[in-house]
Amino acid sequence: MKKRILLGVISGLIAGGGIAGCSEKNTTEGSGHESPTAHLNADWPQLTSGIAKDPAMEARIDELLARMSLEEKVGQLMQVEIRSATPEDVKNYHVGSILNGGGAFPNDNKHATVADWVALADAYYNASMDTSDGGVAIPMIWGTDAVHGHNNVIGATLFPHNIALGATHNPQLMRQIGAITAAEVSATGIDWVFAPTLAVTRDDRWGRSYESYSEDPELVRSYAGELVEGLQGGIGSDELLGDRHVVGTAKHFLADGGTSGGIDRGDAQMSEEELVRLHAQGYFSAIEAGVQTVMASFSSWNGEKMHGHKYLLTDVLKNRLGFDGFVIGDWAGHQFVNGCTNVRCPQAINAGLDMFMAPDPSWKELYANTVEDAKSGALSAERLDDAVRRILRVKMRAGLFDAGAPSERAFAADESLIGAPAHRAIARQAVRESLVMLKNNDGLLPLARNQRVLVAGDGADNIGKQAGGWSITWQGTGNENADFPGATSVFGGIAEVVDAAGGTAELSVDGSFEQKPDVAIVVFGEDPYAEMQGDVSNLDYNGDADLALLQRLREQDIPVVALFITGRPLWVNPEINASDAFVVIWQPGTEGAGVADVLFRDADGAVNHDFKGKLTFSWPNDARPELRNRGQNEELAQFQYGYGLTYQSGVQLAELSEESGLQQSDASEALAVFNGRALDPWSLQVFDAGNNHAVIASSVAKLQGIQVQSVDRKVQEDSRRLQWSGEGNAMAGFFANSRTDLSGYLGNQGALVFDVKVDAVPSDVVTLGMNCGTDCGAEQSITELLKAAAPGEWKTVAVDLQCLAQRGAKMDMVLSPFYVRTAGALDLTVHDIRIASNTDADIHCG
Repeated sequence: MKKRILLGVISGLIAGGGIAGCSEKNTTEGSGHESPTAHLNADWPQLTSGIAKDPAMEARIDELLARMSLEEKVGQLMQVEIRSATPEDVKNYHVGSILNGGGAFPNDNKHATVADWVALADAYYNASMDTSDGGVAIPMIWGTDAVHGHNNVIGATLFPHNIALGATHNPQLMRQIGAITAAEVSATGIDWVFAPTLAVTRDDRWGRSYESYSEDPELVRSYAGELVEGLQGGIGSDELLGDRHVVGTAKHFLADGGTSGGIDRGDAQMSEEELVRLHAQGYFSAIEAGVQTVMASFSSWNGEKMHGHKYLLTDVLKNRLGFDGFVIGDWAGHQFVNGCTNVRCPQAINAGLDMFMAPDPSWKELYANTVEDAKSGALSAERLDDAVRRILRVKMRAGLFDAGAPSERAFAADESLIGAPAHRAIARQAVRESLVMLKNNDGLLPLARNQRVLVAGDGADNIGKQAGGWSITWQGTGNENADFPGATSVFGGIAEVVDAAGGTAELSVDGSFEQKPDVAIVVFGEDPYAEMQGDVSNLDYNGDADLALLQRLREQDIPVVALFITGRPLWVNPEINASDAFVVIWQPGTEGAGVADVLFRDADGAVNHDFKGKLTFSWPNDARPELRNRGQNEELAQFQYGYGLTYQSGVQLAELSEESGLQQSDASEALAVFNGRALDPWSLQVFDAGNNHAVIASSVAKLQGIQVQSVDRKVQEDSRRLQWSGEGNAMAGFFANSRTDLSGYLGNQGALVFDVKVDAVPSDVVTLGMNCGTDCGAEQSITELLKAAAPGEWKTVAVDLQCLAQRGAKMDMVLSPFYVRTAGALDLTVHDIRIASNTDADIHCG
């Protein structure tokens, strides 16, 4: 069976969004026609939204719809980003929504004040209410990624990431966290947050694993409704969508945590029963709690992109599950629907998407094309009105029609809410309850307060590292402690406790000291990352320097406490062996003092706070990329789901195996990619000028702007002729749903080698590429090489792998070792594509 690669994996490979498909060409996308599944699977429950429809409100919506022009209706479907839309744009295009992406701030100022945020919200709001052109006044709604607190705003309370919150096993705490987040968001004049994330991570290599509460759907379901009610207010209460509450979002629908290989934006290949049982459970409690928006996932289910999945978005989510809010897209995710581009996608709206997230300046072209599609009938009038009705319903329920400008609302610009002491106290509690102790040999913990304590490791006094991704900046990088006013590092919390008791806390990142300490605490682990950038090829923690530090301290007969910062379970057996006590502190956010609360005894020498955290992810027994989940390969877990020591456990952990299970890459022989046929795990795939995608399994295939034909060189059909007609960007290459480690070739004069025959020289730029995921890969122009080739003659070409690695291809996690793309005309034939060692390259980056 041919494997299909999901388009999120290769997003961005084609300039301008010209190529991006997600399923085979004949896959039925939602387009207003009958769904590919004739009837609903009985596994889906019949649900009702926790917020009942109000007949008076529906009548008000009817009246508005009757007055709105088609252009105004289409404007409501647009969510644009603050870096690509002015208030004047909002007025002129009747824009329905604004967002600020990760790392976007008012006036491009990272240190924008609360007043700056409110002033910008006012400007957009006033523009949306301007009726000088005779239009209808409809307030815009502003959405933001407040995924662990109001994480875009300087001084806000940042909670531990979701993987840590899962370890607390405390649903009631989730309601408090939601309410605090909502209050701080309200202070900046923003109405809507893109949270909670309800992913159930099954493959921990996924770069968003830290955004998942658990690998177990039961826990995710117990949390989802509580988070929603914390954000939006309790169902049936006077607080529901009141002044200190915001609209919530259940995301990313559906199975974003179940993609094959843990590949971000990949393909969740599973039965519908598994889809319901594992990945939908959180949405059930969220809908029952009245969640008002759902965000479609970049990912696919069995090859069909969620942004265009009519069966799941409309038949299941809206009709069966009773969701009557609106579905928002994710960061230009509509462009990956089969046949769509970044600037035109009626298929997504017809399938059930209600609002495009269109963050780049091309949104105006998307708007114009959607107006054209609505006029032509490509986007049905009924579907357009339904989408607008849903958007208006949420805005009315949120009180936006009656609330006035953001600056006029009850808690607008209230700086006392940002990082309020009461908020930080709850975040500190969350830190305490999330810590998971894996080892405590000889009862080293808890520590006395009055000791000489050495605090080492690059995470000891690094608030940015302990906060992780989505912390001020999108990836959480580029920050320093001063960017987190009011926050406390792990070292800061330790020093406060120890110094007050008459002890000494010494910070030494490299572990050096002049006077031998009584105990050493080493804080280390993963650096911050967000989606796409965080995908890894295996579960090995690559921290040789950290391991050496731990071992060096132990060799000096110093008791060692290891504090591991991480967004996922990783294989750290050597580090555990090199420590007397080992604690997973996850990514604790701004309140690092919560760690010291648990590590140290109180002033009377008694336990101050015991460990409460229990794993909600199975911890790996080696670094192999095997699935280890509750009820799935549990024998491969070093520490199973639910594991976590307390001070009463008395467990003496034996030495753990230090065999990683990984095989050293053997680069002595060439690795064949295509040799008469595509070799596993790759398949030949084409993305055409019309943004359609096909896996080529036949001798001849013709798509828009590109044709593939099997031809003979040495034996029958051992080569592939690729012909581009010049109709627009098109691409052909070899792709897989699993990663291949090519890193062993880097130090051995490794090269991407292929034989090529040019029958018609290129009329435009031709690019050769290697891909390892979204925003992970490298490209190299081969235009001049092809132009210089003797027509009709075979030539062997070798591209230096070091060149591709330097340009961004991660060689240990390659998904596509070879693809060629061009917008011009070109006729070439390829043969014998391989990765080889000890090769003199023709192409170097230089």
